[in-house]
Amino acid sequence: MTTSFVGRESELDTVRTALAQRRCVTLTGGGGVGKSRLALRVAEQLRDRYADGVWWVDLSNLYDDRLFTATVCDAVDLLDHNPRAPVEALCEWLTGRQVLLVFDCCERVLASCLLLVSELLAAAPQLTVLATSRQAIGVRGEHRIEVSPLSMDDEGGSGDAVRLFRERCATAAPAVSLDSPDSAEAALAICRRLEGIPLAVELACARLRESSLTEIAERLGSRLDTLVDETVWPRRHRALRTAIGWSHELCSPLERLLWARLSVFRGPLETADAQSVCAGGPLDADDIPRLLERLVDQSVLQQVGTRFRMLDTLCEYGAMWLTELGERDTLARLHAAHFADMLADAEAGWLSERQVAWYARIAATHADVRAALDHLIETDPDAAVEMAGRTGLFWPCCGHLHESRDYLERVLALDTPAGPSRTRALWALGITLTLQGDHGTALRIGEECTEAAREDGTPQSELFAAHTLGLTHLMAGRPQDAFDVSDHALITHGTSPPSGAPQLCCMVIRAFAHSALGRLAEAYEAAIALRRLSVRYGEHWARSYAFHQLAFIDLLQGRAHDAELHARAMLTSKHNLNDNLGIALALDLLTGANAVQGNGIAAARTSGTGNTFWRMLGHPNHGTPELSEVRDQWELQARKSVGDDAYDKAFHHALNDDAEQGLALVMQGPLPS
Repeated sequence: MTTSFVGRESELDTVRTALAQRRCVTLTGGGGVGKSRLALRVAEQLRDRYADGVWWVDLSNLYDDRLFTATVCDAVDLLDHNPRAPVEALCEWLTGRQVLLVFDCCERVLASCLLLVSELLAAAPQLTVLATSRQAIGVRGEHRIEVSPLSMDDEGGSGDAVRLFRERCATAAPAVSLDSPDSAEAALAICRRLEGIPLAVELACARLRESSLTEIAERLGSRLDTLVDETVWPRRHRALRTAIGWSHELCSPLERLLWARLSVFRGPLETADAQSVCAGGPLDADDIPRLLERLVDQSVLQQVGTRFRMLDTLCEYGAMWLTELGERDTLARLHAAHFADMLADAEAGWLSERQVAWYARIAATHADVRAALDHLIETDPDAAVEMAGRTGLFWPCCGHLHESRDYLERVLALDTPAGPSRTRALWALGITLTLQGDHGTALRIGEECTEAAREDGTPQSELFAAHTLGLTHLMAGRPQDAFDVSDHALITHGTSPPSGAPQLCCMVIRAFAHSALGRLAEAYEAAIALRRLSVRYGEHWARSYAFHQLAFIDLLQGRAHDAELHARAMLTSKHNLNDNLGIALALDLLTGANAVQGNGIAAARTSGTGNTFWRMLGHPNHGTPELSEVRDQWELQARKSVGDDAYDKAFHHALNDDAEQGLALVMQGPLPS
């Protein structure tokens, strides 16, 4: 929330009381009435009431039901690495937890909300759901609260609507005084005309920079809005559509055009995104930064840092005008092409100091990447296969395994010709399946990828195929097979300097296979070489796994302090990449380093935090087989050094703490005993 919260004391009391008595409460009302803001305020106030947290599920960027469950999983930090159904994983994740789950903008996926919320409430007795929707969800036992516009006190204009007007006026046009009787009356007249709808009031205030109070009041008082179809904007929303339509009219032609074109985006966007997708015709790319600022000034856009977002209701209005202009299909095509190009640039820049920035960029544009893929699947199958394969460097690392599998299986089912793009998509699916633990299917896909790579005849395809097959062998406990396939690919197709991501991926597999086979000297040498190479290019993904091997071998050979330093270095790299699987592995190694050094309390705390991350991943204490074998030994050492009671107390405190807070404490430095 970027602006202050005004009024609604009685509504806050009503919602708080309802949540204390009911397990599902839905705030209903028209667009722009303030449902989301009210829900957010309640969630902030009640955070301490729910021992396991308050989670916000933003559904405003969804455009179909396919992505609904994955969006909920992302919102609650569930990055389930099992092939089971996401709904099953969510039910298990929430069972036994005292949680408030807030679903915002449910009207977009109402049927899915009904099914999922019903299942979650049945599976998790301590779960409470607060929802916002333009209509009730329909869950059994649902308590509906209609959110009305802000109050208006005709006696002196002291209602919440006028209070909001005054606060926004002070921000938008601080030189405008509302102290005189005429000004106060004009402000009240504007709020009455806009029926106290918060979004409408904010749009009117944004116009105070260029219009007087009297001019705004007169225009709103005399204007009959005929800009939109009653079937799209029902009569009961007349005040809001009047304010939006009037704001739209007062925009310059180029501002209106940009407003419409920006509606194609599903999430926050950068200026460069708008320039790439929205420029054309009379709208020059060089004019877009200034026009974005103008739309922010007029409250059409909100700006947070360098990114811009449009409220759902205003986006709907822009989309309607985009259709009226006949540009919807064109903009969808440009949008898809832009994000396909972004992934191509990210893949090309993976082996560089820009790697971390690319991971952050793709994570920030996740909703738009999905929308682009959906469009290409329908309109350009070849481009869809190429784009989906490129997600393989990013989505599995960041925990989007279910979405990765879904999209890759969809594109591979398309009728497209064999070639490097299809081979890369098979590689991405293979590693996704392996990380889900579906080793049998992953092996089949890896063999299919290997055959496809032979037909391609390109070194990159051969290296991609070796990586997915090697990873499957490694995780299934077949290190010799993993070594053979990765070593052969590197000898046959490796280059110096390396040709790109798949070569480093194979180098990681070979190093891990060495250590799993007990060839520690070879593994250590391979890890040192991999770290040196990664540092030269400034990348972090392969470097983090080099640190993993160094820490693991240090522990096996009695160099606990060196192991701690290497584990911390891995943790830093994995945190930079937002790779929760890697974070969990690094925390396991750090636990071992603490235990071997006799720091039992630190080992217990680190283990508790690590188990929190493993729980988020859906398979506690999972990792490479050789690490699993020594984890129990480390715990016994830690318990012996401090005693069972002290160990259990520290472990459970960390286990029940917020994962990010626990991680932050670990990353601050060594924990005292």
